[in-house]
Amino acid sequence: MNGNEIDAKQVKSLTLAYMGDVVYEHYVREYLIKTGEVKPQQLHKAAVRFVSGRSQANVLYYWQETDKLSDIEQGVVRRGRNAKSGAVPKNLDVQTYRYSTAFEALLGYLYLDGQTERLETLVRDAIHHVEERGSS
Repeated sequence: MNGNEIDAKQVKSLTLAYMGDVVYEHYVREYLIKTGEVKPQQLHKAAVRFVSGRSQANVLYYWQETDKLSDIEQGVVRRGRNAKSGAVPKNLDVQTYRYSTAFEALLGYLYLDGQTERLETLVRDAIHHVEERGSS
């Protein structure tokens, strides 16, 4: 960044989700490359398993069921879930899409707030969850 500080608490939820989408995709791609996958078409196919709206929503459901999130993180999730984003992708129902947006908003919040260690802990947990249980 150029030295301008960002107060992550003041950033709109959809902007947090925009950032979180990029951050999560980065970590997933890095993870897949480290597993030894090298062909771009296979990398893309493997990445979709992790970054699909359904997969992200399922990870967030899991985090909520297992009380993995702090009160502040739960507040970010609520804001992200309730954000009005317009069109919902055809392959997702509204609830799944909102939870996916909330997942991305949380990661974007942690990234912009400089909570790298917490972000990486949750990303590792998300990747492990998808690897163990799949995306459905």
